[in-house]
Amino acid sequence: MSESITKQSVIANYLPTVVAPIAERIDAVFAPSNIALCKYWGKRDVELNLPINSSLSISLAHLGSHTAISVSDEDQVWLNDQRVAADNKFACKVIAFIDLFRGANGLPVRVDTQNNIPTAAGLASSASGFAALMLAIDSFYGLKLEPQLLSAFARMGSGSASRSLYTGFVEWQMGVREDGMDSVALPLDSHWDALRIGLVKVSVAEKAVDSRSGMNRTVETAHLYQSWPLQAAADLERLHRAIADKNFTKLGETAEQNALSMHATMIAAWPPLLYWQPDSVAAMQRIWQARAEGVEVYFTMDAGPNLKLLFTADNEAAVKQYFPDMDVIAPFG
Repeated sequence: MSESITKQSVIANYLPTVVAPIAERIDAVFAPSNIALCKYWGKRDVELNLPINSSLSISLAHLGSHTAISVSDEDQVWLNDQRVAADNKFACKVIAFIDLFRGANGLPVRVDTQNNIPTAAGLASSASGFAALMLAIDSFYGLKLEPQLLSAFARMGSGSASRSLYTGFVEWQMGVREDGMDSVALPLDSHWDALRIGLVKVSVAEKAVDSRSGMNRTVETAHLYQSWPLQAAADLERLHRAIADKNFTKLGETAEQNALSMHATMIAAWPPLLYWQPDSVAAMQRIWQARAEGVEVYFTMDAGPNLKLLFTADNEAAVKQYFPDMDVIAPFG
């Protein structure tokens, strides 16, 4: 990347000369969390959050983030009705992202975010958070940006946020442009009413190594990573076919192998990255046992200890026999 290409320089090309609030406050806007069936892991450009491979996700319906912005006497960030300290990492990221749009001399603001999904526990809270923040910024400053611009800009806050602007199946295209403006997410025109996602929460504690740091460590130190982009590209094609054909077996097998392959590259990093906990492995064993006993259920995992199960509506009762405490999401319900 040319050293002159920064988030600020790219975004400035698409903004009006003066960016100012059009109201004292805008009501909260919502963006859903998403889970990737074909993972994004590794960046070709760290500054712009440009991925090495394309990815494909499915949204988690009502689970995600609601974000409102209002004029204030000083910059404030509130999360789930609690004010976040100004020097907190999360608050700094939020304000820095707003600065990309309002400029250094913009009016101070208060940002209120409500997450109904655990933060920093591998359940994609940053994706929904930055997608909702991008939508709120667009409304607050009256920018009226096109969806693909919103996706490109949300990606600069959190890569997976590019996908959280939409519901259902979404593909985030890796793009090839140096400024990254073709690295955007697009929704798939496909519904799968019988598809279900089960959330198995092993831990809601904050991760010791955040996804961004873990990703960079993997790319820099894991020799196994060299095979990842090729597998991700093949998996993406398989998932497209599975969705088009409503072939659940192909969808589940591809998503599970893709997740385990991504985690294999992390384990091969140095120092090794193992986001799993003993209960994560125990849950995997139960899933494999269920399949051996005739219950078709698969799993995927992001950079965290929690599992997301994939099954169909006709198997929900059977899967609950193995995971009675799981939360069930109907993405197209």
